[in-house]
Amino acid sequence: MNIAELNQLLGNIDIYLLDQVLKGRFGPEMRILDAGCGEGRNLVYLIKSGFQVFGVDQNPTAVQMARAYARTLQPKYDLLRFQVAGVEDMPFHKGAFQAMISSAVLHFANDTVHFHQLFAEMMRVLEPGGILFLRMTTGFAGMLEVSQEIKDGVYQLPDGSSRFLLTENLLEELMEVHHLVHLESPKSVLVHGQRAMGVFVMQKLK
Repeated sequence: MNIAELNQLLGNIDIYLLDQVLKGRFGPEMRILDAGCGEGRNLVYLIKSGFQVFGVDQNPTAVQMARAYARTLQPKYDLLRFQVAGVEDMPFHKGAFQAMISSAVLHFANDTVHFHQLFAEMMRVLEPGGILFLRMTTGFAGMLEVSQEIKDGVYQLPDGSSRFLLTENLLEELMEVHHLVHLESPKSVLVHGQRAMGVFVMQKLK
């Protein structure tokens, strides 16, 4: 298989999400929500493979493109699986999904209160026993100490960007409040002197 064929198969999937797919973390029988799906870059392989994938994004144009892309991959794909909505207010019932994908979304939270709203809503629609894949900027690996806080929880990073940072204390609080456990050891990918991106794979206890 050449590079073009590989790209057609996988799309622009987050490499750390692909790692979980290859480990068999997700199955076709699971209802999977991409919370903040954008144009659906992380969902190409899953849709082509017949997974039950849903998505929300607050950008109507992005959702329209995700729907069009899904229909090209699966001509009979139910386009209503992609909805225009903010992650803090999603149009799904409690415990609707067995898996949740949040990739490079929650670090756009406005402040700590907003972050808790986003996270709590994701946990509301994730059923007990469900899996959360979370990737976002963190204060780990010394990044909290070299970043300047702009407002509650939002920092100016050395790379010039402004992001909400997940800290060790906040992570512990989330896990206790929402009854989460790690399925594998958390990882922080450090871009030296610039930023740290954390990858967390957790399960909501029954």
